Amino acid sequence: MARHKIYQEEEFPSPFIQLWLIFRQSPVVMIGFGSFLFLTVLAVFSPLLTPYSPVESHLNSLLLPPAWDDAGDISYLLGTDNLGRDMLSRLMHGTSLTFGLSFIVVIISLVIGVIIGSLSALTKGIKSSFLNHFLDVILSIPSLLLAIVIVAILGPGLDNTLWAIVMVLIPQFVHITRNAVKEELTKDYVLASRLDGAGSLRILSYSVFPNIIEKIVSQATLAQSAAILDIAALGFLGLGAPIPLPEWGAMLSNGIDLFYIAPWTVYLPGLAILFAVVATNLVGEGMRHAIRQRKES
Repeated sequence: MARHKIYQEEEFPSPFIQLWLIFRQSPVVMIGFGSFLFLTVLAVFSPLLTPYSPVESHLNSLLLPPAWDDAGDISYLLGTDNLGRDMLSRLMHGTSLTFGLSFIVVIISLVIGVIIGSLSALTKGIKSSFLNHFLDVILSIPSLLLAIVIVAILGPGLDNTLWAIVMVLIPQFVHITRNAVKEELTKDYVLASRLDGAGSLRILSYSVFPNIIEKIVSQATLAQSAAILDIAALGFLGLGAPIPLPEWGAMLSNGIDLFYIAPWTVYLPGLAILFAVVATNLVGEGMRHAIRQRKES
């Protein structure tokens, strides 16, 4: 009996297990997934792991190069900036501000966007047409440009930056959820549920959502990549995290004037942004490939 049960579980794995089995087939994707998990852990525990305070100045150690340089100091593994602040501590703490906050922004946008998109998929007529055209207009505007406009209206600052990015990402989730729900509502199993007396909310909760969750998760990874770039870009422009917070974009902006005498103050935060975006994109690409393969099989 036990063997028969194991055989059944292996024969018919759950949709998420099927996705995972396909997802892990690519070594490159798994490297990206491992990097994504590393950044997530660092974003949560960086305040406990940083060797120094990210805002503490060491006036006797101004512009020290990384430890592998002849003039470097092993006490400051990645060197210091123009105020003697430890670059490693600032980069680690910046993981919470750039990568960690992007994750929170995406979760908020996802919840609001999925709710609005699901409800709008049930509407018809003028309301549906108006929303469709409105989304087309919003999505035609580059996300960074729209975020800059919103921050200009709300005022600079980290809180306003995050709300601006939330407002930019919500239409993307509304659009993909609305289209996915509308597509599912035309299928036979939804008609069968209606004939059984199920209401619209019950159909969405128990019939439609399980079939579109993969699309939403895939969109979330793309949205996080965009959120990382938008947070860093607004920080670089001086519209995001205020001084002396070690947000990666703000660190990059602060190091521009020092590029020729202390290039590590520029390329280290730049590489951190690149690393986070590439890791997130690899996870998103792996999710899209897994979803495509599962549908074809």
